[in-house]
Amino acid sequence: MKVLVLGGVAAGTKVAAKLMREDRSNEVIVLNKGKNISYAGCGLPYYVGHVIEDKEQLIVNTPQKYSKLTGVTVLTETEATKVDPEKKKVTAVDQKTGEEKVYDYDKLVISVGASPIKPPIEGCDLENVFFVRTPEDAIQLREIVDAGTIKKAVVVGAGYIGLEIAENLKLQGIRPFVLDMAPHALPGFDSEMAEYIEGKLQESGIPVVTGVTVTKLEGDGKVEKVVTNKKAYKADLVVLSAGIRPNTAFLEGSQIEMFKGTILTNEQGETNLPDIYAAGDCAMVRNAITGKPAWSPMGSTANISGRLIAQNMMGAKLGYRGVLGTAVCKLPGLNVGRTGLTEEQAITEGFQPVSVITVVDDKAHYFPGAGSFVIKMIADKETLRLLGVQVIGAGAVDKVVDIAVTGIMLKGTLTDLADLDLAYAPPFSTAIHPFEHTLNVLMNKINGKFDTFTPVEYAKGAAEGYKVVDACLAPSITGAPYVDLTTVEGVVDGLDPNEKILLVCNKGKRAYLLQNRLKFYGYQNTKVLEGGITFNEVTI
Repeated sequence: MKVLVLGGVAAGTKVAAKLMREDRSNEVIVLNKGKNISYAGCGLPYYVGHVIEDKEQLIVNTPQKYSKLTGVTVLTETEATKVDPEKKKVTAVDQKTGEEKVYDYDKLVISVGASPIKPPIEGCDLENVFFVRTPEDAIQLREIVDAGTIKKAVVVGAGYIGLEIAENLKLQGIRPFVLDMAPHALPGFDSEMAEYIEGKLQESGIPVVTGVTVTKLEGDGKVEKVVTNKKAYKADLVVLSAGIRPNTAFLEGSQIEMFKGTILTNEQGETNLPDIYAAGDCAMVRNAITGKPAWSPMGSTANISGRLIAQNMMGAKLGYRGVLGTAVCKLPGLNVGRTGLTEEQAITEGFQPVSVITVVDDKAHYFPGAGSFVIKMIADKETLRLLGVQVIGAGAVDKVVDIAVTGIMLKGTLTDLADLDLAYAPPFSTAIHPFEHTLNVLMNKINGKFDTFTPVEYAKGAAEGYKVVDACLAPSITGAPYVDLTTVEGVVDGLDPNEKILLVCNKGKRAYLLQNRLKFYGYQNTKVLEGGITFNEVTI
């Protein structure tokens, strides 16, 4: 079987290599526009920040090494310009010579990836304006940074790559500003979680300004200023990280079905046309919860779907169950991760979501380096099906996220996921794992044992008319009466059992314990503020 693969990097090289492992008699040819067919795109920000020192480490495989390793024929600097599905032919141009050549195939895989969006604004061609998509981009950016002349930088785009770039620029002594037109940084987090992350970034020296539109870049040869619809920011360097666009313009007229330039595929990775598959950043997959088309331009998605496509080409009937928008990101002193639906998305999809925010220990509190996780867990109130998790903390947030991924993919309920025998030792976790701890709290909330205001409800004024009671380990809320839960053995002086009381502590746990005790003594109108003063700003 002759298979033509358009594009390398993650999906294309995975398809090609797996095809040859399945049957070495296959003839597999990769046509790749660039010189590099396999590089660590996700590692580029860390090269800029000298976390990764050697640029050779960014190249996973050279074309020559990859060919010898797999048996695949690799033609670099060869750009596909036309696909003829009826004749099963692809026209491509040798970028070195300009020569046009036609390749035939039995089966075709389109994995041409995506390119950074270049905003239609004046000044994008000024010196010291960068994208970070290829090793060459990162190498050029680091050379400018290492020269020592850059003092201020503006990163346009507060997604994962944009924030990672900002962090690594800061590591090199540069003051970064991050701008984004969206209401909040980091897509896939609910607003209150995103605001918390933005606050932590601000504290670490990385201001994130959202809800602004860049209108132009100014400078005399070199960029000097970023102008937005609200104000201007001085900048010696600008990194444009405002999204990517699939490289599919050459498919116009091919009859391949697309949505906003992204190729639609079924569960087997097939397009609407026979013997044509698509994978990677140029292709749509499915959301594992909703079943709807989803764009997941991630290296993980590319590799999973690429491997599956190769097996299906060889006769398997495997279906890709889909993606959950899972993501994890390292920020200054903070890791963030998420998977599944946000609360807002869950409402849109017709669920009845109920959520809880906890602040829990990430390992045994007495162990050196112990910290906290802020976890938001979302489930469907009627079925108890787990729908999503968002995690913030200095520790291993990815483990909490991965447990949630497993549960969601198996359509697990909170009951199914309770009491899991998860790994425990003081350096790694708490005796009741943070995931399980949060699940227990959410079950208590659903069962009516834990009455709360969420941070969103509190911010919207739901606690109006409630008396704030300080339930912290030590008095911490100016102007609020303090109650030490360990001293409560009946009705508390100054607290009427019939009045509305908002219990607030450092994280939420002591307030819950106090609520439980007060209920026993006749207090039926208490609420606990989820996340306590760790997550909320409480004033009297």
